[in-house]
Amino acid sequence: MKKSLLLVVVMLVTIAVKAQDIYVGGSLNVWRNSTDNTTSFKVAPEIGYNFNETWALGAELNYSHEYDEGLTANAVSVAPYIRWSYYQNNAVRLFLDGTAAIGFTKIKDGDTNKAGQIGIRPGIAVKLNKHFSFVAKYGFLGYRRNINTSGDSFGLELSSEDLSFGFHYEF
Repeated sequence: MKKSLLLVVVMLVTIAVKAQDIYVGGSLNVWRNSTDNTTSFKVAPEIGYNFNETWALGAELNYSHEYDEGLTANAVSVAPYIRWSYYQNNAVRLFLDGTAAIGFTKIKDGDTNKAGQIGIRPGIAVKLNKHFSFVAKYGFLGYRRNINTSGDSFGLELSSEDLSFGFHYEF
């Protein structure tokens, strides 16, 4: 894990040489259900580099916290991706992120679970001005694995858990 994280950091520092093609952003999700006594939030900062109008390389660092009637879980994951923008006009860009992620979930007073995924996430970016874009991603097509609980799965998932809204700031 340490080698993978170091590789991602070195990769991102290396591409920082040409700052005008770098973007930063992320998403924030917060949810509270008072009827079921559940609370969850997720913070996902993101950094990327645009090679050209079609291709970009980036990574997300995700942290999430969930509380469900006394049970608390915290999760951390790193998700590098390569982005292919297949349609773009002056205001809208449609893209697919090819992503591979690895993460860990710690349940209070329990074991740490390891998980990973590889697949494709579709998204849309709406340019608000020269630097800011609104970004939405929805769905996942690919393979997910929870190493400790034998939770292997693959296919297309279109759930609210795979919906995220965020922003990008391009330098």
